[in-house]
Amino acid sequence: MASKRGVILLVDDNVDDVELTLMAFEKMQLDADIIVAYDGLEALDYLFGTGRYAGRDVRELPRLVLLDLKMPRLDGLGLLKRIREDERTRYMPVVMLTSSTEKRDITESYQNWVNSYVRKPVNFKQFEEVSKQLGLYWALLNVTVPGGTHL
Repeated sequence: MASKRGVILLVDDNVDDVELTLMAFEKMQLDADIIVAYDGLEALDYLFGTGRYAGRDVRELPRLVLLDLKMPRLDGLGLLKRIREDERTRYMPVVMLTSSTEKRDITESYQNWVNSYVRKPVNFKQFEEVSKQLGLYWALLNVTVPGGTHL
């Protein structure tokens, strides 16, 4: 069962980055359930109720998807495209949280309607602060489209 603030879907194959993000969210006592997917295919299973998430109520969309760019099986851009192509998830907030500073990656992310592109800091304290700020804004302040399917 989701908390009153909803779910944040964290999609990242780097276990250390996942742990740092989870620690930052825990430290700030973010009132949200955090679901971790370690690649784009696992995230699709969660979003659309397939694979190990078969039977999940897919009407309950995450308030936010934090998405790494470089991952195995299905990378961040591939997942972003699939999210934006589907009527059910089209308006769901997606933030690219990645170490890439390549102009091509930034441009393609925005061309595919990412809501924000944030570079992962290397320093732990900065990473923690960035995670806190993302959680505060996107999970607490941002207003999403009701049901995620229409304006």
